[in-house]
Amino acid sequence: MSYLTIDGSQGEGGGQVLRTALTLSILTQQCVELINIRAGRKKSGLLRQHLTCVLAAQEICGATTEGVELGSTRILFSPGQVKSGDYHYAIGTAGSTVLVCQTIFPVLALAKGNSTITFEGGTHNGMSPSLSFFEHSFLPLLKSMGVNGVVNIFSLGFYPAGGGKWQIKIEPTNKLAPIYLTEAGCNFAKLSQNCSVQALVSLLPENIGQREVDTAKKILNWPDALSEVQSVVTTGPGNSLQLGIKTDTHRNIFELVGELGVSAERVAKRAAGRVNKFIHAEAAVEEHLADQLLVPIALAGVGSFTTTKPSLHTTTNIEVIKLVLGVEIQTKQLSDVLWKVYLEK
Repeated sequence: MSYLTIDGSQGEGGGQVLRTALTLSILTQQCVELINIRAGRKKSGLLRQHLTCVLAAQEICGATTEGVELGSTRILFSPGQVKSGDYHYAIGTAGSTVLVCQTIFPVLALAKGNSTITFEGGTHNGMSPSLSFFEHSFLPLLKSMGVNGVVNIFSLGFYPAGGGKWQIKIEPTNKLAPIYLTEAGCNFAKLSQNCSVQALVSLLPENIGQREVDTAKKILNWPDALSEVQSVVTTGPGNSLQLGIKTDTHRNIFELVGELGVSAERVAKRAAGRVNKFIHAEAAVEEHLADQLLVPIALAGVGSFTTTKPSLHTTTNIEVIKLVLGVEIQTKQLSDVLWKVYLEK
């Protein structure tokens, strides 16, 4: 049996190498050997969240594996045939359920039948795309590519308590349609009509969220923006500020999770800074969504979008895709602040 060796220390050296490798291994039926897993992190190897990613990937295709345990820095993964159906994954910590989902979502999006997956764990931890991002930014674009994913949320889970629970129903497609997102998709001169400011607050004073909302609206000069402070019930205290810009195709979400010792005003200022950077570039896709669209575009075989300067996370993902699929997603700098990311036939 021949294994493709993938070095997990390359680029940003985090869990994205593992997740993309697992996804593409199943879709190409290529056996992979992952070494130096998460070597770029303070605590290397498989943590609970990453272990759940591997176990989920293993279950949906009946893979044969070796070395799959907590702390492991090397695994072997030999995929089998994909089986759509009902699945349930509980991380057991506040680790990101969204990243577990994004490991298997592209696979089940191209499966032969519908699937329903239930997740338990973290939904908003500040270190990874949140469930809000996944539902309102990522999934609408995947729907335009032919895949329908419907989310049902039972409870949210902030770091460090976790405790979130949600479900997604996936209606697959035979082939992903390409997307071309090279124009901004909204009128930045009249942005206040296409933006939103929302704060989620759980087991904390509601005025924290209100201060975040008020500060963000003032900094961005969004007096007419749709705004809301939403009280949610979670296992532990938490707060998430989400600034949204609606386009013709999707919503770009700029999110910061509140931290102990960081004022509401500081959280709002940081989030607004990301928004202003995006507005200045007049890009179509914000930085985190850019990273998540790479695998779908690679599977579609063609596509493009404009974004701000690609992160190390994004360039690493591009290299892993090239290694497994043999396709090269290109990046081209269009101005001081704008880049084009594209795949041509």
